[in-house]
Amino acid sequence: MADARATYPLLRGRRRGRRVSWPGAAALLQRRGARAVLAVLLLAIVAAALSMLARRADVPDAAVSMQRGTAALARANYSAARNDFIAAVTAEPGNAAAQRALAETYLLLGNGVAAQGAIDRARSAGLPAAQLHHLRAAALLLQGDEDGAIAEADRAGGRFVTFAQRAKARALAEQGDRAASAALLQQVIARVPRDSAAWSDLGRIRLDIGDVGGATAAAQRALALAPNNLAALVLRGELVRGQYGLVAALPWFEAALSRDAYYHRALIEYAGTLGEIGRNADSVAAARRALAARPGDPQALYLMAVVAARAGDVALASALLERSNGGLDGLPGGLLLSGGIDYANGRYEQAAVKWRALLGAQPMNLVARRLLGAALLRSGDAKGALDTLRPVALRADADSYTLTLVARAFEARGERDWAARFLDRAARPPVPRAAPFGQDSDTGVLANAVVDAPNDPAAAVAFIRGLVETGGFAEAIAASEGLSRSSPGVPPAHILLGDVDAASGRFAAAATAYVRAADLRFDEPTLLRLVEAWAQTNKRAQAADALALYLAQNPGSVVARRLLANLQLVSGDFAGAVRTLEQLRGMTGDGDALVLTQLGYAYTGAGDPRAALPFARAAYRLSPMSAGAADAYGAALFAAGDTAAALQLLTKAARLAPTHAGIRWHEAQALADAGQVRAARASLGIALADPAFGERPAATRLLAALPR
Repeated sequence: MADARATYPLLRGRRRGRRVSWPGAAALLQRRGARAVLAVLLLAIVAAALSMLARRADVPDAAVSMQRGTAALARANYSAARNDFIAAVTAEPGNAAAQRALAETYLLLGNGVAAQGAIDRARSAGLPAAQLHHLRAAALLLQGDEDGAIAEADRAGGRFVTFAQRAKARALAEQGDRAASAALLQQVIARVPRDSAAWSDLGRIRLDIGDVGGATAAAQRALALAPNNLAALVLRGELVRGQYGLVAALPWFEAALSRDAYYHRALIEYAGTLGEIGRNADSVAAARRALAARPGDPQALYLMAVVAARAGDVALASALLERSNGGLDGLPGGLLLSGGIDYANGRYEQAAVKWRALLGAQPMNLVARRLLGAALLRSGDAKGALDTLRPVALRADADSYTLTLVARAFEARGERDWAARFLDRAARPPVPRAAPFGQDSDTGVLANAVVDAPNDPAAAVAFIRGLVETGGFAEAIAASEGLSRSSPGVPPAHILLGDVDAASGRFAAAATAYVRAADLRFDEPTLLRLVEAWAQTNKRAQAADALALYLAQNPGSVVARRLLANLQLVSGDFAGAVRTLEQLRGMTGDGDALVLTQLGYAYTGAGDPRAALPFARAAYRLSPMSAGAADAYGAALFAAGDTAAALQLLTKAARLAPTHAGIRWHEAQALADAGQVRAARASLGIALADPAFGERPAATRLLAALPR
């Protein structure tokens, strides 16, 4: 066994804790250890190489980034170009050309602070100051330093003068000297007639001074020279929106965004237009993209707040406005909305402060005046409410809401006799046409103002209005015609001529002037005037066509829908009036007594008095002293066969509006059916005395049929 164990070592007994050793084991272990070390070293080298490659991949190639940025600029994708130029300066911070390209792109995006930083870095990188004055001028202008921008622009020379002069022109416009601004841009264009940017700048200035025709021509020229001019595309969209309507403007903003999806100005205009159309989700999406392009942007937050307020989420609207950090302070839209939020939350004093500021900036804003009056009344300042509402309440065409507010203010002061007078006025139908605002100065003073400032259109307008107030229609017409000829692209000039013609009873001429204004800017004030002029000349078909065109482009316009309903009712299109009014009810809710009254008339006229009764009854409950509501309810009851109940309401309506031909016609029919012949004859006589009475043939037949 010993020999066997010697021959076969594995047969030997094992001892615990003793290592097994055989010849060459140590060498074998040494060789394996060396291999392991080599493997680890090799892996480390590979990892280091991969890490180095990864770091090199993270650092872009400056030349490639510059090429990409230049190509993106050529496509008018300013946001992509900015990112590419940022990559270039990241790779080579001392690359002066890349810093300058980045500054130019920031200017195109409207970021003056970032552009200023890139300009400073380009200067530090060795770019001569003479090559940066024009860029610095534009950057200072975007930061609100107009004087600094003008000073820098004047230092520019050589091939940079054109760019610098454009910046100077915009700075002059910001300072209020738009005439000098336009003149400077025209000089630039005379030297460089194919400069698309100069044309778009000129178009913007012309729009700001009200020359819509001139702005349109400039924008079209800018786009003809450079179809990728994003500023010109946005300007054209704004012009089309005013000229043709909201829907027609969308393709222009979309064209700009198809080139640069994050171009801020296009996103803001696009979001606002979508919101006005009622496409709220799309509006919020565009506003969010604007926030992504410019974090914390007050305009985008305001547009989102407007959508939230329209949806009834006052808390969200308020939170969004607070996120603007005062960026909307002093702006009309911000004041209007934030005041409305305060009012809804019972903070009437705060609402009054904001709406007073809005009225100070826009003294002819009747909506702001009514809102301020309501807020003052709610806050306990009845005298302040009366002072605010007096200019509107004293007009013959004052609306019932304003008159009711005035009545409540008099009640709060204990003057119930005056309150009763204004409540009576609120219950009566308003006069059909508006009266012009009066002038505080006499025509002599106004004429001297024109002599002192012959190029000031505001002075000319005030003088012409003064002539109308004093009955000098011939002189007013001549002056307004001259203003219209000298300013063919300015809508207010044609509006003024139409107003003077209408005030003198020349409605056909007024309609012609309003059409010229509408060809330039077809907004609600122009629409109201045009429809009124055509109605006065019995051209209801043209008025209806204009309304249909306006509503097709501006489907959210409550004013236009009300006008269309009025025309449909007057023309006897009761089925059409029902459709229009039901749409309007969906927009205004069930608390609008006028809409409910008109629905009562429309359903009755369409031969469905049973459907009319709930609407007419609701209108009467909301406004029991309204002649129209009482008449609509009575007419529906009469058409449904309840003459006795109808006669009570129709008699009340006739007492409230004794000379209203339509109301007296309805009363006459009920009186005749009740056998009260003498009273029926009297009401028919009053109705027929009105030359504008539309039911004359039917009334004449009834009068002839009554027994003598």
